[in-house]
Amino acid sequence: MASQDWVDKDFYKILGVPKDATAADIKKSYRKLARKHHPDQNQATGGSDKMFKDISEAYSVLSDSEDRQQYDAIRAMGGGARFTAGGPGGGAGGAGFEDIFGNLFGQGAGQPRPGRQRPGGGGGASYGNLPPEFADLFGQGGGGGFGGYQPTPRKGADRTATTSISFAGSINGTTIGLREPSGEVIDVRVPAGIKDGQKVRVRGKGQAGAAGNGDLMVSVSVKPHPFFQRDGDNIRVHVPVSFPEAALGAQIDVPTLTGETVKVKVPAGTPSGRTLRVKGRGVRTAKATGDLLVTIDVVVPQKLNKDAEAAVEAFAAATGDANPRAGLAAKAKL
Repeated sequence: MASQDWVDKDFYKILGVPKDATAADIKKSYRKLARKHHPDQNQATGGSDKMFKDISEAYSVLSDSEDRQQYDAIRAMGGGARFTAGGPGGGAGGAGFEDIFGNLFGQGAGQPRPGRQRPGGGGGASYGNLPPEFADLFGQGGGGGFGGYQPTPRKGADRTATTSISFAGSINGTTIGLREPSGEVIDVRVPAGIKDGQKVRVRGKGQAGAAGNGDLMVSVSVKPHPFFQRDGDNIRVHVPVSFPEAALGAQIDVPTLTGETVKVKVPAGTPSGRTLRVKGRGVRTAKATGDLLVTIDVVVPQKLNKDAEAAVEAFAAATGDANPRAGLAAKAKL
């Protein structure tokens, strides 16, 4: 880079940092600007090529303590004056700008130290190159010039599928086979306790990719059961009881998910619709075990023989002073 360029360009302004900025501040600002203006990140909008080149030049100089010292000295001594190089065609100014500062620092001014190339400089260096410490900025290695950085290899895309299983399969777990168009059968292990609509991941059965295959995501639909109803990890059931059982109290047998029955005590005076809880008889998963929720349905007999009818009439006479609708009108007032 010519020294005249160092006079013309305010690298601090380009990076948006003050002249007393620390190395950390310079690095942070460059990282932000490089991500914003990298040409490969702005192909749709364009216009970032020159900006990226300028911020790369600025960081190359200001990130090196010796180059930064030289740049500050040249800016301080050169001011806004313009110089021409010495030698033939260099004008009548005698020693040129390059010669003055070349003597001052023991080398041609503006020339990088051996082995160091600045973005945008000569030697065929590509101005798209990023310093090694910023190799992660766009998911690339330290090499790769402008327009040619290598993205991080990615896994293949995931695929999706759907399947339907029985209620028992959702409670106890099951394995299903999904057939590919090619004829291959993929075994899908469905864990115990899976809920309707949940997904099962089958690793490595998605689309192929540079970093490996993606996964197969299987959405599981659970068929309803005529007796058991899932409510989170709880199981709800409705159990009919007779009027005498509800009125006098009883102990009844209730089926569970395991096929066994559990005894449930129905307290005397239990109304229809009351739910009784049986701990630990719900769905078992790796994380928790739910409960069995038993809703009592009091059954009213459809037909009564003469003896039963007489008994009900006697019961009605014995409880005639009890009005289950007492206070209903008061509750219904607006």
